[in-house]
Amino acid sequence: MIDLFPVNKGDFPEPVVVTGAGGCIGSWVLHLLQRAGVSVIALDLRKDTRRPSLLMTEEELASIAWLEGDISDPKIITHAVEQHKASAIIHLAALQIPFCKADPILGAQVNVVGTINVLEAARQFGIKRLAYASSIAAHGVFDPDTLSTLYGAYKYCNEATAKVYMQDWGVPSTCLRPGIVYGVGRDQGMSSKTTVAILAAAMKQAYTVPFLGPVSWLHAGEVASAFIKSVSQPRNEARVFDINGVIATVEESIKVIQKIEPNAQITIEGAPLPFPTNLSDEPLRAYLGDYGSVNLVQGIEHTYDSFCKLVRSGKIGPDSFA
Repeated sequence: MIDLFPVNKGDFPEPVVVTGAGGCIGSWVLHLLQRAGVSVIALDLRKDTRRPSLLMTEEELASIAWLEGDISDPKIITHAVEQHKASAIIHLAALQIPFCKADPILGAQVNVVGTINVLEAARQFGIKRLAYASSIAAHGVFDPDTLSTLYGAYKYCNEATAKVYMQDWGVPSTCLRPGIVYGVGRDQGMSSKTTVAILAAAMKQAYTVPFLGPVSWLHAGEVASAFIKSVSQPRNEARVFDINGVIATVEESIKVIQKIEPNAQITIEGAPLPFPTNLSDEPLRAYLGDYGSVNLVQGIEHTYDSFCKLVRSGKIGPDSFA
């Protein structure tokens, strides 16, 4: 699977800073960059390697410089860039939907102020390779059929802010709006339950997915590869793209799981998720070129096999899903 996402070390003569490195997408970014021999600086609130360790060995993890700090503090990102002479930033640090709702002020400090701090660092050090994560939830600001959330509002604010940074100070950026991401390491957030269903099948446990209908199936390795491709060369504009992978219903995906694991006890209840499913990846692919792609069967099968290996090794236990 990882061979679908090649990284050219020659594209990265200087280190890459990855914020939110301990998250699902961040873990895959670390994995792909480290495998290619690219110097990568992991930055997160704390050194939590639970998710990266599902993808990398202890030796591979040890080769990555890890910095701890709150992205809402402007000194954290400027220190990381200056200390390591980084020329690229992949900004993934954020609080997700339920956490923003529970603490709106903290959510704004991390998601909005944190992103402004990243843009300021890029401005200060003349960085022309910057990619940051928005979300499919940003559509809730302007699409009446998409759920409105503080998380989505904060993400849309970041998109508008990045546009102004390019307009006023020439700070280029590439923004990706991931749909529903799945794969090893995806264990948090309201849309993570499709991944939990695959894990349940691997653990021979019954599970009910709390929503149905069409969703995007965006493999974590695919979106990580797109972020890396976004900073593989200097840019000269601020662009925003949707990235969704494959669109399939939860019902279809459960049939795929049950074909791979005939004894899987996966059921579905609830209503469809209030997010758009008709968004195309073609504009992003036209802009970046090939960053790899994963079809539904291939992605679910790889995720299932990976979970089975992690269960056998003891890296994932019975308390890993709820």
